Amino acid sequence: MTENEKKKALDLAVEAGQILLENGAEIKRVGETMDRIASSFGVEEKSFIVLGNGIIASGHDHANVRNVPIKGPRTEMVVAVNQLSRECAEGKLSLDDLERRLNEIKRIKWKPWWEILLSVTIGVFSVSFLFGGSFSDATATFISGLFLGLFVVFASSRFPRMISNLLGGLIGGLVCLVLFHISPVKLHLANLFIGTIITLVPGVFFTNGMMDLGNEDYISGATRLFDAFFAIVCIALGISLALSFDTFILKNVSFSGSPYAERIANEWYWTLLAAFVATTAFSVQFGTPRKNYLDCGLTGMLGWGAYLLAGNFLPTAEAAFCGAVTVALVSWALAHLRKTPATVFLTCGLIPLVPGGDIFWTAYFMVKDRLHPAAETGFMALKVAAAIAGGIIIMSFLSSKIKFGRHRGV
Repeated sequence: MTENEKKKALDLAVEAGQILLENGAEIKRVGETMDRIASSFGVEEKSFIVLGNGIIASGHDHANVRNVPIKGPRTEMVVAVNQLSRECAEGKLSLDDLERRLNEIKRIKWKPWWEILLSVTIGVFSVSFLFGGSFSDATATFISGLFLGLFVVFASSRFPRMISNLLGGLIGGLVCLVLFHISPVKLHLANLFIGTIITLVPGVFFTNGMMDLGNEDYISGATRLFDAFFAIVCIALGISLALSFDTFILKNVSFSGSPYAERIANEWYWTLLAAFVATTAFSVQFGTPRKNYLDCGLTGMLGWGAYLLAGNFLPTAEAAFCGAVTVALVSWALAHLRKTPATVFLTCGLIPLVPGGDIFWTAYFMVKDRLHPAAETGFMALKVAAAIAGGIIIMSFLSSKIKFGRHRGV
C-alpha cells in the first residue's frame, strides 16, 4: 500500500474507534479494534491513545486527534463495527469498502419511539419489584415511568445532559409524589423513586469507570466516574426540588427516614422473572440488536440468581462479585454461540447488580446534608461496584489466557 493509503487506513480506524467510544464501548475494545483495522491494511507504524472522551492516533508522519462526546450505550453500533473489524482482519474489505460500511453504520437509526417508551415503562415496573417494591408500587412506577419515558424520548435530547438529568429527576419525582398522594392503596415512596429514576442513573458508566481503573487506565476511569457522579447529583437535585415543592404546597414532608426501610422481601422466583424482564427491557434502551433481546434477559436473570444464591452465605459485595462472574461466563458463552461481542450481553446483564439505588441515595443524602447515611450508602455502592468490576476484570484476564472460541474478550 502507498503512504497515502496507509494514512487513509489510519483515519478510517480512528473513525471506527470514534463510533465505538461514543456509543458506550469500553476503552480496551476501542483500542484493540483500531489496531486490528489498521494492521489489516499494512499500517505498521501506529500508536493509539484512547481516553474517556477522545482519541489520539499517529503513524507514518500522520496524526489524528478526535474529541468524542459520549452519546450513551448503543450496542448495535458496537456489534456492527466489531463485525466490520473482523472482516477487515480476514482481508474481505478494501479501503473503499471500509469507508462505505462505516458511513452505513453511522446512519443506523435509533429504535422506534414506541419501542423505547414501552421498554422504559416495563423496565421500571420490573426494577421496582426487583428492588423490594410491592405490586402496587410497581404499578405506580409503571405510570411514572410512562411520563419520564415521554420526556426521555421526545425532549431530553434538546437539553445539555446535566440539565436533562435534573429535569428528568424533577419530572419523575413530581409524578411519584402525585401518585403517592392520590393513590387509594398504600404506596412506598422510596420504592417509587428508585424504580422510576433507574432509567436515568448511569450505572453502566459507573461500572465501566471502575473497570477502567482496574485496568490501570486511571484517566479514562476517573473521567467516567466523575461524569456518572455529576449526572447522579443532577438527578438527586431534581428529586430534591420535587420534594421541596411538595413540602411547600402540602406543608409536610412526604419522605423521611431510610429509603430501605420499606423494602418488601418478594419471593425469589418472582425476582428472577423481574430480573429477566428488566434486563430485556433495558437491552432495548441500550440499542441492542433485536435478535439478542432474550439472550440479554437470560444473562441478567442468571446473574441475579447467582447473586441471590450467594447472598445466603456471603455479604452483599461478595454476592455481587459472584453475580458478576456468572454474568461474564454467560456473556462469553453467548458470544461464542451467537458470534456477537460479549459486551452486548455483559452491559445489559449487569443491570440488576449495578447499585443504582445506593448511588442515587448517596447523592440525595449529600444534597440534603445528611452526611452519615450518605457515607453509609456511598461506601456500600463503592464496595458493590468494585466487586462487580473485580469479577469482570478477573474473568476478562482468564479469558485472555484460555481461548474461548474466536469471540472471547469483553
